[in-house]
Amino acid sequence: MEENKVTYASVDQYIASCAPEVQEILQTLRKVIREAAPEAEEKISYQMPTWFLHKNLVHFAAFKNHIGFYPDPSGIEAFKEELSRYKGAKGSVQFPIGEPLPYELITRIVQFRVAENKQQAAEKRGKK
Repeated sequence: MEENKVTYASVDQYIASCAPEVQEILQTLRKVIREAAPEAEEKISYQMPTWFLHKNLVHFAAFKNHIGFYPDPSGIEAFKEELSRYKGAKGSVQFPIGEPLPYELITRIVQFRVAENKQQAAEKRGKK
């Protein structure tokens, strides 16, 4: 039996599929990520909005009660103290819908991931 799984072709399509009040949050989050990582390519990966710079940088996804933000385990670890008030896991954090997102913290996490990805890419080139 075939599942009715929605697939997204673009970040715009993903955001448009969300409730209007969530769309506004996601558009702001998208803008914050773009400003913090202007060189990153925006795409859909794992059916989530994703930013790619040498490899996956960050993802986000909207759920019923929260916005999931996925900055890789290193991004969570580097900011674990500041993220401690939120639910999360090894590579993710949940920002409750209905509370303001910590955009300044998200900016710093994205900038950390940009520097990390660039450094790893440079090290990889150096080994060749």
